[in-house]
Amino acid sequence: MFFWFKSFLEKIDDLRDQLLFPFIKKYWPRFILPNHLTFLRILLAFVLVILLSTGFKNPIWLIIIFTFAAILDLFDGSVARALDKKTEFGAILDALADKILILPLAIYVLIQYYFWLLCLLILPEIISGLGVIYYLKKKRIVRATIFGKTKMVFECVAFAIILLNFPASPPQISIILLYVAAAFAFLNLILNFLVTKTSPS
Repeated sequence: MFFWFKSFLEKIDDLRDQLLFPFIKKYWPRFILPNHLTFLRILLAFVLVILLSTGFKNPIWLIIIFTFAAILDLFDGSVARALDKKTEFGAILDALADKILILPLAIYVLIQYYFWLLCLLILPEIISGLGVIYYLKKKRIVRATIFGKTKMVFECVAFAIILLNFPASPPQISIILLYVAAAFAFLNLILNFLVTKTSPS
């Protein structure tokens, strides 16, 4: 069941590439590299954090910035694969950008009323980060899995809903989506462990 579900999600992810590849290969400016998109996503994440920390409460601008960052996340991997620009540095940077975009926002929104949900979201990220450091020392790369990508989709949808209603309390549907994201985060840990354990050193 576990691997059937994994295969099903991978087929959906492959469909995204099939839809984007023709556009990317024909129209994408070759001077814009995948890592440029990732760095821009990190910059937007910092802008979002600064705005929230200074009491900015205009939901329109918050959702525009967050949505643009999420769209960049949708494109950077496909651009890397379509143009054969995949690198180990890019994979690590992409994972870091995900954390910089999601975790500060999660802390800001959830810490007061949804502390245990926040813990469920943060704990897998801490374990994953420690695992990446451990395997890097062993010259092995922990690559993104389909469960990690699915987790990110649920998180982006949930926080988009939250920002649309900001500064009101998070709608219940967004909290449910974040619990689903937390479940995928733990599935991602399991899959990363299985894949890395069986991969050659």
